[in-house]
Amino acid sequence: MAERQSPLEPEFNVGSHGNFERGVEILLTETRPGSIVQLAAWPGEEKKLMEAIRTVTGLALPDGAGGGSSDGVKAVFGFAPGKFTVTDEAEGLAVALTKAVTPAIGTVTDLSHGRTAIRIAGPKAEWVLSKFFAIDFALPAFPVGSGRSTMHHDVFAQIQRTGTDQFDIYVFRSFARSFWKALCHASEEVGYEVQ
Repeated sequence: MAERQSPLEPEFNVGSHGNFERGVEILLTETRPGSIVQLAAWPGEEKKLMEAIRTVTGLALPDGAGGGSSDGVKAVFGFAPGKFTVTDEAEGLAVALTKAVTPAIGTVTDLSHGRTAIRIAGPKAEWVLSKFFAIDFALPAFPVGSGRSTMHHDVFAQIQRTGTDQFDIYVFRSFARSFWKALCHASEEVGYEVQ
């Protein structure tokens, strides 16, 4: 995988920060997937696009916007009707999806160099994210694998729950450092560790 410089430098400060007298309740990291791809189906072609995603990634998508799946290496979630974000630890996902998704089905856009992936995990992850987004982050309302697209001020974010207490957030690289600093500041109250 070709290494890209992180837009979080020099704000990416490894170690424990904030008020961690009761322990560290938040873990923050940049995940750096090799591929981040957005797909959009033409009207009436959503099922064919979902099948193409399943064929390429091995991940099945439930019906409806927001549904998703993750196997720890690859992840997919719908963020709007007929629109999906797909990630892979390896590079080359956009090429594979372009072969499976014909122009009659929809579009494939490689966003690997345009997005930064930030992971927030820990028992207070829902609480910290609720400071930014007017979304119900409780597990029944936001199940593992599902995703949402939203904004914090002018920062567009796509969020996928990848574990019981873990979320992956995809933001534009140009806003990544600013969002990271805000996320760190919001986590200070409960203590956080950057890994």
